[in-house]
Amino acid sequence: MAVADASPSSVAAVPTHYPPRRAVISWMFFDWSTQPYFTLITTFVFAPYFATRVAADPATGQSLWGFATAAAGLTIALLSPVLGAVADASGRRKPWIAGFGAAFVLGACVMWIGKPGDATLIPPLLIAYGLATIGVEFATVFNNAMMPTLVPPDKIGRLSGSGWALGYVGGILSLIIVLGFMAADPVSGKTLFGLTPIFGLDPATFEGDRISGPLSGIWFVIFVLPMFLLTPDFPARASAANAVRAGLSELGQTLRELPQHKSMAAFLIANMIYTDGLVSLFAFGGIYAAGTFGWNTIQIGTFGIILAVAGTQGAFIGGKLDDALGPKRVIAGSMLLLLFAIVAILLIDKETILFVKVTPPQPGGGLFGAPAEKAYLLLGCLIGMAGGPLQAASRTLLIRLAPQDRIGQFFGLFALTGKVTSFIGPLMIGIVTAATASQKAGMAVLVGFFLAGSALLARVRQS
Repeated sequence: MAVADASPSSVAAVPTHYPPRRAVISWMFFDWSTQPYFTLITTFVFAPYFATRVAADPATGQSLWGFATAAAGLTIALLSPVLGAVADASGRRKPWIAGFGAAFVLGACVMWIGKPGDATLIPPLLIAYGLATIGVEFATVFNNAMMPTLVPPDKIGRLSGSGWALGYVGGILSLIIVLGFMAADPVSGKTLFGLTPIFGLDPATFEGDRISGPLSGIWFVIFVLPMFLLTPDFPARASAANAVRAGLSELGQTLRELPQHKSMAAFLIANMIYTDGLVSLFAFGGIYAAGTFGWNTIQIGTFGIILAVAGTQGAFIGGKLDDALGPKRVIAGSMLLLLFAIVAILLIDKETILFVKVTPPQPGGGLFGAPAEKAYLLLGCLIGMAGGPLQAASRTLLIRLAPQDRIGQFFGLFALTGKVTSFIGPLMIGIVTAATASQKAGMAVLVGFFLAGSALLARVRQS
């Protein structure tokens, strides 16, 4: 799932009157419209399919996907500060959302061409994936910039969380649709619900997996319409050039003053590192499972649904612990759980669990029938339960650390640190996987991200 951006950097310039409730709910449907891309393409359906069926082998597929993710992430990191400044100062957002949304839809629909075993399709598929990723992320930048104009400042957090939750549900629903009605086991020819795939989708050529791209694009077009029709946009306040100059000037001032806030600086760097690790973990978890256990789309997708349910429970429990123990302890505890889960996963393969021999998966053995598969499922749930509290408590800790008269600027910087190095995790996974031809070695680099994040978090003094 995508990491939500609740960075109202223009809170100081909120209007005195706000649009009706229907406009706010329509805005929230943007998250619903984009989440299937992250659920279906980047995590549970197309990415594992690409690694196991299109690429020569899972390790090669994981490294290629990592390089493409890194390239898109680097582009986003370099341009998002400029686009964020435009979003804050220019006023109008819908034309930008439409333009980047069109790029997202185009890239997503091209993924349909990804026939299994055809190496000539790998370059256009990776280019399409990069285009779709850049499009959806930049459209999100401008959509997020609308938040301060929709509700009063004291309700922005609730708005962000509600949109995030709605998007989460949309992602789960899209995954159920693909697994239950479209993607079929190539042996049995049946979907998770025991049905023949709709629309005549051919299980032998994995059309049910490939349709996840066009489905994500069509889903966006349909469900983003309420925002375009019912959520008001605002007149341009400044030219793009002036907006860029003003936004970058403000960012520069905040960065120059950051050394005066040592705990904040340590936290922002820690957030930059552990967020990169978390995003990479979610992005490559399905690919790793596909290569390790040979899971098909139905198994990976079911795994994703179970993780989503665990994540919902984790977010609920984490919120209560945040109030009782404080956000820093929740973040530290979440990273400890993630470290444990990653190390344990690296000590699991088809025939062993923590160096103990077990019965490997057997043909016809049932869904997650082998002991190693059950262990991976349990550890995946642990990751899901820890990921939500880690993100939510990070936002709470920022509020406690930031000067109250500059909370908006620091929220903007918080969002930037969450994205600026988003390419490093996938790049490291890609490099190590390619160098060692081992998915396990590639995933092992994530241990370093959470160790470094934990060490920096220890330097934060929570008031």
